[in-house]
Amino acid sequence: MTILQSIWLGIIQGLTEFLPVSSSGHLVIFQHILGMKEAPLTFDILLHWGTLIAVFIAFWDDIVAIVKRPFCKLTYLIILGCIPAGLAGVFLQSYFEKAFESLLVVGLGLIFTGFILKRSEKISRKNLGFVDESEASYMDVLIVGLMQAIAIIPGISRSGSTIAGGLIAGFSRDFAARFSFLLSIPVILGAGLIQLKDAAITSLIGSNILPYIIGPLTAAVFGLLAIKVVMKLVRQGRLSVFSYYCYALGILTISAHFFM
Repeated sequence: MTILQSIWLGIIQGLTEFLPVSSSGHLVIFQHILGMKEAPLTFDILLHWGTLIAVFIAFWDDIVAIVKRPFCKLTYLIILGCIPAGLAGVFLQSYFEKAFESLLVVGLGLIFTGFILKRSEKISRKNLGFVDESEASYMDVLIVGLMQAIAIIPGISRSGSTIAGGLIAGFSRDFAARFSFLLSIPVILGAGLIQLKDAAITSLIGSNILPYIIGPLTAAVFGLLAIKVVMKLVRQGRLSVFSYYCYALGILTISAHFFM
């Protein structure tokens, strides 16, 4: 792992983790383009925790409020929203691992992401959703949680799917976006901790440590930028502009699967 590669992967992870274009799908695609082997598991975990830093910075006030009142409704909504992804990760792990080997799966996932972004915007315009955390039902949150579970498939955007799920459930635009990012905290942290047992931490001793520092920091900076862009576009009702990118990249990726 070179410093330049760590920067590139940090940029890709930071932007695509929160822009509704699928970080996992982009990492698979770029590793094929750059002829790279799969990034070391330790580095992959650190990249994800770099994006987690971005969420903490962007939503610090919400996080502090939850810590001060840990038994508030928002806490229970977040816990419920994480359960479907947790169950899917435990019982379907082998299937998801195989999916990461296929450009076809990534391409189809990107097209699905484009579709759900478009569809949710149309539904939200009709619903004129104003539901916030005090009015959100547990069934509404379960819809968002199911969307997050589906997004484990590479090519399907976690942020795009969960925001779309919130809009379909009638959440206000601001709450749909905020809840999506707050929901990412236990998922990213939990997935990293589970993977940590398989990570070769000892392999860092005596190796070039700079890529393992620069990559996550790059992911944090670009992750924060992506969060600000997404929040602005969701509030303006324009997040579906990314659907065209997802369609185009999805078609190219499927083509590459069959002709490369």
